[in-house]
Amino acid sequence: MCLRVFVLGLLVASGLMAGERRPNLLIMYVDNVGFGDFGCYGNTTVRTPHIDGLSNDGVRCTDFYVVTSSCTPSRGALLTGRFPGRNGLAHQLGSAENWHGIGLPHRERILPQYLKAAGYVTGCFGKWNIGFATGSRPTERGFDEFFGFRSGNIHYFKHTYHGEYDMFSGLEKRVVSGYSGDLFAQATCDFIGKNKDRPWFAYVPFNAPHYVSSVNMTDDEIPQWQAPDTAFAAYGWAPDDTNEKHRYLAVLTALDQNIGQILQRLDELKLREQTLVMLISDMGAIFRPNCGLGVASNGPYRDAAPTLYEGGVRVPAIFRWPGKIPAGSTSRALLSHLDVLPLCLAAAGIAPSEDRLMDGKDPLPALMGETGSPHERMFFSYGASLAIREGALKLIRPAKDKPWELYDLDNDPSEKHNLATDRAEDAANLAKRISDWQASLAADASPPERYKPEGSK
Repeated sequence: MCLRVFVLGLLVASGLMAGERRPNLLIMYVDNVGFGDFGCYGNTTVRTPHIDGLSNDGVRCTDFYVVTSSCTPSRGALLTGRFPGRNGLAHQLGSAENWHGIGLPHRERILPQYLKAAGYVTGCFGKWNIGFATGSRPTERGFDEFFGFRSGNIHYFKHTYHGEYDMFSGLEKRVVSGYSGDLFAQATCDFIGKNKDRPWFAYVPFNAPHYVSSVNMTDDEIPQWQAPDTAFAAYGWAPDDTNEKHRYLAVLTALDQNIGQILQRLDELKLREQTLVMLISDMGAIFRPNCGLGVASNGPYRDAAPTLYEGGVRVPAIFRWPGKIPAGSTSRALLSHLDVLPLCLAAAGIAPSEDRLMDGKDPLPALMGETGSPHERMFFSYGASLAIREGALKLIRPAKDKPWELYDLDNDPSEKHNLATDRAEDAANLAKRISDWQASLAADASPPERYKPEGSK
């Protein structure tokens, strides 16, 4: 009787009535999109009409964060709802780890495992990047279907990573042709179509607009942003245009076209009202030569990934759930990708695990504009860099041998004026909170699974 009352309470809290079909859940996790890269976030040059339309139909977040600033740990945090220091995956996987490593410890339970147990059909289409050893692969961790690649980035057309072909269907390599974003969008649309009459969860981690590393190019190729002809045509540019800014904008527009294709499929199948759509960047844009510098935008925020300054961790995030989230709204609540798992569970009326600590909190009341942030503060880490935001104050130590820096984000969103000396007491208090948080991560932490090549000791 108590369990029944508890489950009914979850259903009511999520807006579901007993017997009502659970909502479909769509997460589109884009790769290194800066806060200022989309039209709806102030970019007046890019053409992203479908993403801008999604923002008009839902809520656009202005203070949404990732708690770490690199691809692998960002994905682990999203899928577990737990800090990287707690889930055991705090570092970026290298090529051998991507192919053969455990990556995210098997003790960790990820979102599709919760949903599959509740009757959802689950699919992953795109970039995995959290380990592909036996037991670590998507179809061994709760996904019914997987079409995508193991590693951190690939050639958009040849689908290679460090000279090895890297596109998989389930557990097997699958040779396909075409632009990666088009392939992932089509696979997602096919999955939605096959499962239109039952609740489904689609995780679509696009590799766009991640730069294509030189190690993924053949000797006769010049490393550059890669997009299909249709994306260049949207601006009236030739596909062989060598202007790096033009090429980056074309990649963003190609991503927008792929997202638009998926959203159109929802409408064709009359699933818009039944689907919670989430569009989030895994971290801010990277600013390095030939890798975002001068073409991507984290504006108006400082620096870029993988730093923990605002440009590295404050990201675009849009949520649409007709009838629940007000259309055309803006949320300034402090939220993060840790909150996505609790959001999905609450929306589906599923109880979270009681056998592990969850760092994320259900953000739906904040996204609906009914309450403020469910967090008093937010912690960040990557490598030896640490940070905390509490209210308007942000304390950051960019490296182990660097001093603490303190910023007032309300009056100084670009983190130009270090207040650590002027407000030493505030800096000390926040540093203590970080120290306490670090100590707390040991509670219920999964031991990291470092890759050991075969034959090594």
